[in-house]
Amino acid sequence: MRPVLLAAALLLAPTIVDAQGPRFTVTFPAERSDAPIDGRVLLYISADTTGEPRFRASDAVTTAQVTGTDVDGWRPGTPVMVDAAAFGYPIESLRDLPPGRYRVQALVNRYQTFRRADGHVVKLPPDRWEGQQLTRKPGNLYSRPVNVTIAANSRIALELTEEIPPVADFAAQETKYVKYVRIRSERLSQFWGTDMYLAAWVLLPEGFDTHPDARYPLVINHGHFPSSVSGWRETPPDSTLAPDFSTRFNLRGYNRIQQELAYQLYRDWTGPGFPRMLLVEIQHATPFYDDSYAVNSANNGPYGDAINHELIPEIERRFRGIGQGWARFTYGGSTGGWEAMAVQMFYPDFFNGAWIACPDPIDFRHYTTVNIYADRNAYYTEGPFRRTRRPAQRNYLGHITATVEDMNRRELALGSNTRSGDQFDVWESVYSPVGPDGYPARIWDKRSGVIDTAVARHWRDNWDLSHILQRDWATLGPKLRGKLRIYVGDMDNYYLNNAVYEVEKFLRSASPPADAVVDYGDRDEHCWNGDHTRSNAYSRLRYPQMVFPWALERILLTAPPGSDLRSWRY
Repeated sequence: MRPVLLAAALLLAPTIVDAQGPRFTVTFPAERSDAPIDGRVLLYISADTTGEPRFRASDAVTTAQVTGTDVDGWRPGTPVMVDAAAFGYPIESLRDLPPGRYRVQALVNRYQTFRRADGHVVKLPPDRWEGQQLTRKPGNLYSRPVNVTIAANSRIALELTEEIPPVADFAAQETKYVKYVRIRSERLSQFWGTDMYLAAWVLLPEGFDTHPDARYPLVINHGHFPSSVSGWRETPPDSTLAPDFSTRFNLRGYNRIQQELAYQLYRDWTGPGFPRMLLVEIQHATPFYDDSYAVNSANNGPYGDAINHELIPEIERRFRGIGQGWARFTYGGSTGGWEAMAVQMFYPDFFNGAWIACPDPIDFRHYTTVNIYADRNAYYTEGPFRRTRRPAQRNYLGHITATVEDMNRRELALGSNTRSGDQFDVWESVYSPVGPDGYPARIWDKRSGVIDTAVARHWRDNWDLSHILQRDWATLGPKLRGKLRIYVGDMDNYYLNNAVYEVEKFLRSASPPADAVVDYGDRDEHCWNGDHTRSNAYSRLRYPQMVFPWALERILLTAPPGSDLRSWRY
């Protein structure tokens, strides 16, 4: 608890600083890069004088300070100044940093120049197969952390002597059941003006090798960038594993629980009676985020078509997929929940059902706690004499841990022009039109919170799933009948249940009927997925056991006459 108390004391302590405040100069040696660097230099300052500050910038109250500045054509040995003029979070200017003893580290998030097919030239951080994590991105340079005493007149030099190495070869994880597929996407390569790739983990059903004539249904698990098959373990849990503590679930030994449930999936998957289907998890990180949201968008390009018309057919070709809409399903939670619903709506004949858990906002009247159509400011509700900051995160008791303004200011410190690689920025990269400078148009001003009504209208017409359902239901409804299952906790940490309420209102009275399932977990947080018998900590590790029996049931109910319902049911 001591670092938390120290951080609070420092932030509340009175400060005596000069007009300029401390200054940091950052350089990198020629042996790390003999070519000029474009990117963003980030300075991390932590009140905890152990470990690496680059991993401590977060939305928590215990966050490290992070301050950033853009660089273009930065040459080795040339100092870059990070000072009071640079934008920071949670303290906006370093001139207001309380004097004290801190741990300091610098990093540069390197950008690549993309010459897109839409005519725009943009500089963005390419994914290096790490899942768009700037603190772990191969090729990014960083300094060794040092403890320093910082005062108003401090002048501190940091050198980026370290480089993050490449990620390990994913194909090395292949087993009898686990396969890895990577393809060059023609559609994405054309849009981005350089070679772009999609990849996926494929979990093969038991009996795949001994049933060479079987062809299989396919289920996609949508979500964040997977570095392996989620929740899968082919060996018993490690009995020597030291138990950790999960703050999120208030559970000791959660690492052991995860291993136990992962091994249970292996036993269920290979045991008698489990539906024999292909399970797919996709790697589709973009230059903006750890995934594309699996749709075609103005700033990211045709990821929806690339996934569904390039990657999925290749997987079905290699691994004997049935390759028809009645035999494809999708599921996911949070980001993956939105994706599951979106791809089912935008490709209604390509999939036969979506299990949608705790989806990102599916009605922008409740874009977390902001109504982008009626509110003037995203950060505050305002009256004639006072204003109240909008919450963005809470726990199941309603205690607030961060506000909308907090989260957006952290993102602005991490990257200008929607380049933070984080949540509000990725929504802009997917939902916004391209701005005049080639970067996503802002839904609101990142500093003031003032909402752009023209951008909001674009969001409504193209990406508000609730609005689109209601607008297009006459033609969309018959294609979606019985395909939507939506689940959310009524104390979702990010207020995602509020948007679900609006969608539920429509689906329950829709004509033609939706035959949809909408269900809520009482006092459940993010990301409740429909299991009333287990807590989130456990149910989030059991998606396949929940989804696959439903997929089988739906196939038997809806498959066209003459469909292959035998070869894969052994």
